[in-house]
Amino acid sequence: MDVIEIQDVSPMKAALTQLLQNCVDDGASIGFLPPLSNADAEAYWLGVANDLGDGRKLFVACEGDSVIGTVQLALTSKANGCHRAEVEKLMVNTAARGKGVGKALMAKAEASCRQLKRSLIVLDTREGDVASSLYRQLGYIEAGRIPDFALSASGRFDATIFFYKQLTF
Repeated sequence: MDVIEIQDVSPMKAALTQLLQNCVDDGASIGFLPPLSNADAEAYWLGVANDLGDGRKLFVACEGDSVIGTVQLALTSKANGCHRAEVEKLMVNTAARGKGVGKALMAKAEASCRQLKRSLIVLDTREGDVASSLYRQLGYIEAGRIPDFALSASGRFDATIFFYKQLTF
């Protein structure tokens, strides 16, 4: 498996669209509700493409020609926040879960933060998701939770948990 940073979404747009739909259909709480149309998924990736560069990094895990996961880093540009970044939308294809893809993506994101002299990473995830245990294994510390934060596909509201990790150089 290779984890690479990409600057141009266009060549991978179809694969990224399928990955996003796969994760949303499986119940991932990443801002969308199923069923997610091709048009909405493609529009999302075009928006990400417009933000790539100084404000956003996109890392993609590939196995051969297949995209099996992604994670994004949103880089704070405020003068008082240039030391931090936020992890967004860690996604791993359901067929590739349990193989270390999420860990590899997070390692690449953390390495990028260190390169950019970002010493604090923050993120959030739905309470009860398996991602919570992954983040804890990787040394992230729970900062708190907000009840009724996101609507789920079942129609109920779920809490979100905020995590952080301080990086050393």
